[in-house]
Amino acid sequence: MGSWKGIIEHYRSRLEMDDDSPVVSLGEGNTPMIFSERLSERTGLEVYLKFEGMNPTGSFKDRGMTVAITKAVARGAKAVVCASTGNTSASAAAYSAKAGILCVVLIPAGNVASGKLAQALVHGAKVVEVRGNFDQAFEITLKLEGPYPIVVVNSTNPHRLLGQKTGAFEVCDGLGRAPDYHIIPVGNAGNITSYWRGYREYHADGVTQNLPQMFGFQAAGAAPIVLGHPVDQPKTIATAIRIGHPASWDNALAAAKDSGGEIRAVTDKKILEAYRLIASEGIFAELASSAPVAGLLQLAADGRVAKGKTAVCICTGHGLKDPSWAISGAPKPVQVDAQMDVVAQALGF
Repeated sequence: MGSWKGIIEHYRSRLEMDDDSPVVSLGEGNTPMIFSERLSERTGLEVYLKFEGMNPTGSFKDRGMTVAITKAVARGAKAVVCASTGNTSASAAAYSAKAGILCVVLIPAGNVASGKLAQALVHGAKVVEVRGNFDQAFEITLKLEGPYPIVVVNSTNPHRLLGQKTGAFEVCDGLGRAPDYHIIPVGNAGNITSYWRGYREYHADGVTQNLPQMFGFQAAGAAPIVLGHPVDQPKTIATAIRIGHPASWDNALAAAKDSGGEIRAVTDKKILEAYRLIASEGIFAELASSAPVAGLLQLAADGRVAKGKTAVCICTGHGLKDPSWAISGAPKPVQVDAQMDVVAQALGF
């Protein structure tokens, strides 16, 4: 770990970087890929959880942000802007602070988890709460880039997608091949697009000999791609994918179709069940990260995946981003007097 210098230094030749570009990095990437005994037993697959919550700001967004901010600084930008349900704002604020430039964040009022909002604030971002949903905030964000000296760093920024494809490289490097199935949550849909790009690049260059089937999962209350039309008021407990009109809609559909996979939906109930299952294996992932695990169980139940194959689920963010569900669903601590025998009795000894 001591020699790891971030994804730009590790994959520079694949990121369209100028050799003399000063790199804005927090050491992102190189996240663990954890074998899941329970999911493997339940599905008959060899299942791994790629835990992107171990990135510097706690989500996969750091992969794209290091490239986007590095490129923005190289072109002389003094400010960046993003609309966010939380993770993008946390990442943009941190990397902007590292670079010494202003970060402006537009968030839907009252719909961002406190942990994510705290990250944006502590890194000095200028946060604007928009009375509306993410899609409305995003529409305003896109309009700011033209008339004002500011760079948009949402997933519409092509450099973001360049950085995020490195997740696919790491999966292949870790397995020694591409997985048979790649399963990922879908919100604004940039990540599934990026991973498919990364897998195809490795395959085209002969680094891997196979391509995975790509399965993306939306929350049932925020599933515009599955429904085939935008959702004006998306609803789900998984705030990171509470998006009704994904920016990378067409590319996500293409990734699923071209790979022989699908975009599907899972209910909030199944997301919560998966959330607790992941936690039972020692991984504290945010609710959106649980959507692909719920999705994998759905695919296995439907006979859509073949036993003995390899599946990788992308857990996109850390559970500390939004711990309220973990606390509300867990047994309350027992309070006792400070006496050893009383503690032992409370423990059932």
